[in-house]
Amino acid sequence: MEAIVAVYTDWGIGSEGTQPIVVPEDRRRFAEVTKGATIIVGSKTLMDFPDSKPLSGRRNIVMTRQEAEVPGAEVVHTPEEAIEACKGDERVFVVGGATVYMALFPHLDKIYVTKIDAVPHSDAYFPNLDSVPEWKLTSSEPLTSNGIRCEFCVYEKE
Repeated sequence: MEAIVAVYTDWGIGSEGTQPIVVPEDRRRFAEVTKGATIIVGSKTLMDFPDSKPLSGRRNIVMTRQEAEVPGAEVVHTPEEAIEACKGDERVFVVGGATVYMALFPHLDKIYVTKIDAVPHSDAYFPNLDSVPEWKLTSSEPLTSNGIRCEFCVYEKE
């Protein structure tokens, strides 16, 4: 299982369910990397998607504690149900938010991280993979977007 996330310098990932700073290249990378895959998303993060709807071209699994129906997506309530639902799928990405990342973090073996060199207010954070011994940076590609330094990184669990 893989994840994809954009983090700020302090490993913050968002505030009040949205990204304070959006990097267009990061959005494009997200679309390219996850196209055709299964994504697991929390209900709050789903609300930040365009029109608050599941993403096209992907199998969407929404993990929520609430009893809900989401047209165009499957709803699960626990990490175990999410794992069972995507068993056998070729590529599965956890795409947020913080609660979903943390619930499925032990099952991840590869994480695509866009590091954004800024520190806006965040109320949700991702683990600092540079400080977690079992995670290794395997590739990085610097870029600048609208004057903001960024870096596309890939981490893999050793």
